[in-house]
Amino acid sequence: MVDSLKKPEIAELRPGVKVPAKDTILTPRFYTTDFDEMATMDISPNEDELRAILEEFRTDYNRHHFVRNEEFQQSWDHLDGETRALFVEFLERSCTAEFSGFLLYKELSRKLKDRNPLLAECFLLMSRDEARHAGFLNKAMSDFGLQLDLGFLTESKSYTFFKPKFIFYATYLSEKIGYWRYITIFRHLEQHPEHRIYPIFKFFENWCQDENRHGDFFDAIMKSQPSILNDWKARLWSRFFLLSVFATMFLNDIQRSSFYASLGLNARDYDIHVIQKTNETAGRVFPLILNVDHPNFFKLLDEAAAANLKLMEAGNGNAPGVVKLLKKVPHVAKIGVNLLRLYLMKPIDTARLEGSVR
Repeated sequence: MVDSLKKPEIAELRPGVKVPAKDTILTPRFYTTDFDEMATMDISPNEDELRAILEEFRTDYNRHHFVRNEEFQQSWDHLDGETRALFVEFLERSCTAEFSGFLLYKELSRKLKDRNPLLAECFLLMSRDEARHAGFLNKAMSDFGLQLDLGFLTESKSYTFFKPKFIFYATYLSEKIGYWRYITIFRHLEQHPEHRIYPIFKFFENWCQDENRHGDFFDAIMKSQPSILNDWKARLWSRFFLLSVFATMFLNDIQRSSFYASLGLNARDYDIHVIQKTNETAGRVFPLILNVDHPNFFKLLDEAAAANLKLMEAGNGNAPGVVKLLKKVPHVAKIGVNLLRLYLMKPIDTARLEGSVR
């Protein structure tokens, strides 16, 4: 059996510890924000809902959920090389995304502790959830002979600064799309257990409920800040973040379609379902959503995904850097033009009353 995860082919910080994947426009990002602005927000317009969500966080429904059982205690050498490699990449990307949430929420809890204790405790308890998720994923990677050094990841990753309102847009969508991704995989494998290549997928039902509660928290925060949802800029930013999250997922998943095939899923059909559900969910808080049922919506995403695959191919080989750059230009342009066309596509207005917070 040819195993694509032989150690010489993977860069390691030290034996068994993987060098983190290089940052690209499609990889999970680490964020920081304006902590002073966050601390001075007036949350009183929706404080009751936020306190109710805090009580749910305190209940800690998944306190005893993330416990590895005997199903993990076996060899995974039966997985073929490509499936094994793509699955480890899936675990790494997921772990990095969860750990990114942990770092942001933990720092927010620390910075807001004395100035906005309600929000501080919410962020603290969400960081608890994200730490569990990241730790569980990292432990799963160790079953394949690799782990991430999360301390090194903390120091080596570049951090993107977002103002609080952009943090709210991005994290709300990240948590909600995470819910739909996890629950869709869980329900599919529940019906087709023969495709459950690893026991971690059995944990996804409870896991995605954490994501859903986190998304509800950011929903409640945005509803407490009318300016985030009710002006013309909110309409533009809603479109931008929806498209950014959807396009990033679609391009990533199409280039890893063989991984989803190993789970018995068609990557494109899976993404269409997740995008439709996340878009519908976002309509409960955003002033508008994307028209994902437009006949050209997924056609344009398909073309962008095809151009992304060609872009990756253009970066391979031993050609000089200038030659590679020239080969990449038309594919980058194609992706950019298609995303612009998607952004300019007429959205769906979800506002029930002009100027109201729903």
